[in-house]
Amino acid sequence: MADTIAGVKVPGTSAVAQATEFIRETTNPLIFHHSRRVFLFGSLHARRLGLRPDPELLYMSAMFHDAGLLVPFSNTPQRFELDGADHARAFLLERGFSGSAAEAVWTAVALHTTPGIPGRMGPEVAATNYGVLTDAIGWGWDEVEDDRLEEIVTAHPRGDFKREFLEAFVEGLKDRPDTTYGTINADVLEHFVPGFRRPSMVERVQNAPWPN
Repeated sequence: MADTIAGVKVPGTSAVAQATEFIRETTNPLIFHHSRRVFLFGSLHARRLGLRPDPELLYMSAMFHDAGLLVPFSNTPQRFELDGADHARAFLLERGFSGSAAEAVWTAVALHTTPGIPGRMGPEVAATNYGVLTDAIGWGWDEVEDDRLEEIVTAHPRGDFKREFLEAFVEGLKDRPDTTYGTINADVLEHFVPGFRRPSMVERVQNAPWPN
């Protein structure tokens, strides 16, 4: 696998190699290639916007950001983003990363589906979110040169990404639907799962045990 893709150098550290192999073995080609594209797009957007994320931490964030869909970290139902974030933090701490580095990656993974907030945070958090937005919904793809777009999708093909990506979300969330409350993940279950009804904050306020 090329060390440099679309002008972005993949960090050549032992931890990066281990994370690459771990995600390749424990997820599937859809998640693996998507995660690598997120790193590449996030790196390009960071460069364009003058952000300076640590490349190794950005890589870790990108590789683990969707791991929670397929590799639940805990036995307690929680948002899949938290599964991936918890797994990423443990992975880094076990390999001697500092607590602050592990926390930066945890935050990037935990917030990668949260609209509006990641771009106001640290460079790893922002760049991870930008990479996710580009690969998932095409945000900022017109800011990436055509030859770099082609190089990225040649190295990491999209295949039938739109259909398979949404199917992966359904499979990862259908058995823990309550964890989608207040998130964009509820959109997926509402669209694809018969009988799913999005919980409402209005109902939660109205049904609270307070008398008024």
